[in-house]
Amino acid sequence: MAEIIDGKMLAHKIRKDIKKEVEILKNNGINVKLAVIMVGNNPASSVYVRNKSKACEKAGIEFEEFLFDENTTEDKLLETIEKLNKDSSVHGILLQSPVPGHIDINKAFATISPDKDVDGFNPVNVGKLCIGVDTFISCTPYGIIKMLEEYNIETEGKEAVILGRSNIVGKPMIQCMLNKNATVTVCHSRTKNIEEIIKKADIIIAAIGKPNFVKENMVKQGAVVIDVGINRLEDGTICGDVDYENVSKKASFITPVPGGVGPMTIAMLLNNLVKAAKKA
Repeated sequence: MAEIIDGKMLAHKIRKDIKKEVEILKNNGINVKLAVIMVGNNPASSVYVRNKSKACEKAGIEFEEFLFDENTTEDKLLETIEKLNKDSSVHGILLQSPVPGHIDINKAFATISPDKDVDGFNPVNVGKLCIGVDTFISCTPYGIIKMLEEYNIETEGKEAVILGRSNIVGKPMIQCMLNKNATVTVCHSRTKNIEEIIKKADIIIAAIGKPNFVKENMVKQGAVVIDVGINRLEDGTICGDVDYENVSKKASFITPVPGGVGPMTIAMLLNNLVKAAKKA
């Protein structure tokens, strides 16, 4: 039976340390502040923003929201970002995705100052991650790396299979695992023989948004399984991309959903924010 990687517990530990760091900065006259921009009223985004707001409050971090309706122009959005770039009281800027179709999200991410890009989506920070230079790393992949380190899971020379190639998780995850000296294979919607590829993995990172996609017969004995998926089923329950009940009998380590990767994402956002405030 797999050992459970408790993201909730680890995130709690990290957030306690962050709270202390925020106090120290405050005593030195620096009030750590995050600005969050949301365009439109996507219900899932609203929940995420609320969770980020609560996390900031608990850590003693100032939080300011900029809410725009879905008809807001791209120019108006970029103008707001530029204003926040120049505001020295703001240490981190976060643009909640998705944004309405008429806005080029990559252009918006590129407008956020690399020094305030606590989500790690500015092309400058993406490039730095690729060449192994210290930078802001996208929060979910960064959280996964922290989990692997906390549980002393060896990555060097291991076969890591990443399911999904999104800009938010899959692509930065590839780079994070390469930087940890793993041998990385990426599977996506066009991959052939996906089951055979997954079977070879020492470490599986599933981020494709398909409920219970990874089955027990796809997983080799003793593999480490990291489940990034959060899927709501018709009966209202939440499950990951991995068939947890059955895969956990075969894996050596596994993350639950909820309580695995999710809490770590917000913890690493706060971590990036404190890093930005110290740099500033």
